[in-house]
Amino acid sequence: MAETTTTSPGGAGGRSAFGAFAALTSALALFIAAISVVLVNSKDGGATKASSGSAQTVEVKLSEFAITPKVISVPAGAVKLSVTNGGAQIHNLEIPKLKKKTSDMAGGKTEVLDLGDVEEGTYEVLCNIPGHGDAGMTASLVVGGAAGASAGAASSSGGMMMAGMGTSGANPADQTIDFNATPAKDFQARDPKAPAPFSGTVHELTLETREAELEIAPGVKQTMWTFSLEGQAPTVPGPVLRGKLGDRFKVTLVNKGKVEHSVDFHASRVAWNDKMRSIKPGESLVYEFTADYAGIYMYHCGTAPALHHIGNGMYGAVIIDPPNLPPVDHEYVLVQSELYTGPAGQPGDLNKMKKDQWDAVVFNGYVNQYKAQPIRVEPQERVRVWALDAGPSENSSFHVVGTIFDTTWKEGTYLLQPDARRGGSQTLDLQPAQGGFVEFSFAEAGLYPIVTHKFSNVARGALGLFQAGEVKTAPAGGH
Repeated sequence: MAETTTTSPGGAGGRSAFGAFAALTSALALFIAAISVVLVNSKDGGATKASSGSAQTVEVKLSEFAITPKVISVPAGAVKLSVTNGGAQIHNLEIPKLKKKTSDMAGGKTEVLDLGDVEEGTYEVLCNIPGHGDAGMTASLVVGGAAGASAGAASSSGGMMMAGMGTSGANPADQTIDFNATPAKDFQARDPKAPAPFSGTVHELTLETREAELEIAPGVKQTMWTFSLEGQAPTVPGPVLRGKLGDRFKVTLVNKGKVEHSVDFHASRVAWNDKMRSIKPGESLVYEFTADYAGIYMYHCGTAPALHHIGNGMYGAVIIDPPNLPPVDHEYVLVQSELYTGPAGQPGDLNKMKKDQWDAVVFNGYVNQYKAQPIRVEPQERVRVWALDAGPSENSSFHVVGTIFDTTWKEGTYLLQPDARRGGSQTLDLQPAQGGFVEFSFAEAGLYPIVTHKFSNVARGALGLFQAGEVKTAPAGGH
């Protein structure tokens, strides 16, 4: 698959030297435009007015992430908007109340949106690419005599809020999670077993991005943005990739979604502006790196706003084994992350992400899934758990109730190993994008809770179980 040559600097996209100069020029132009808007606002009550005449045409500019001018004021009557995408990402402009919308425009494109005869009033304007409105791409169209008061109010509040949004940033239409609910009978928890390292030393993979409706809690389905290997179903987290020191990874990223995406492998040492650039729907790029350092590393989409892409499911783990990693009886991967619900059929709520208002904290993408279907081992067997905090914002204090870690390995080094000191560890503390592993065994048959020791999050989905041996009270199912 051919590598694209398009550079998209939004978020994880990069810039060549020429691109950097162009970006600086664009920034200066936006700054001058902003000053112009302020000057007009100071004279005209906060509104940017169109020129007089029977057909009013107003120039509107889209960028990452703003609509300029913020307040568009015109007399009642025929209105046209000349809309230019001055950004690098795909944008559009929509006026929901008027049922008018431009096409999805690439950077540099201009389109005239004919609104026809518009009645006096104030109309919401936004980019309806998922996440872009919440990131700041909103404005007001003020028509006729409502211009003064409406424009002034929009200016003093910093612009219009998205429709349906309360002052807390949460949308009343967002789905709610019942943490006491149980999954359906046909529910199958994600297999937590760690994959074996890829064979050989060169690994050619195709990683696809797409939107997918996934269940994230009993009865709650969310439109997630996902990674998946070619030919496999999309999952959140994305697939676990595993290799050895010195291995070469050649990953072809294919965008099969509806918005721009990218990938950032924390296991790599490559130029941000090249391999991590955003690609548009239908495009692809080749991302090559050598595994120079051991660890469990996060990979994620870095397209702006990266918070939205990660918070809506675009993350996964890469394991590069440290030298002389001893064998164990069982090896698992548990990725902690947050869930931010949105309305049914929509992506997660970016406003809640920006305010750290997560709805749930989970292991491997689903609320309490290993409580419903415990991870089955036997007493005295040696267990290794690779733990990664994918965030995007909350920390983790990984803990298994009823045992003690005799081995802890974090961010590339051992913190504890069995020796004459007989040291033990209670938790593995991780900040977002940090990872490591712990090793332990269970002294007797029973149930052993898996939690983050920040217990407010245990009540919000971060709870699982190890089942050691036969236990009469164990829930049905298991791994």
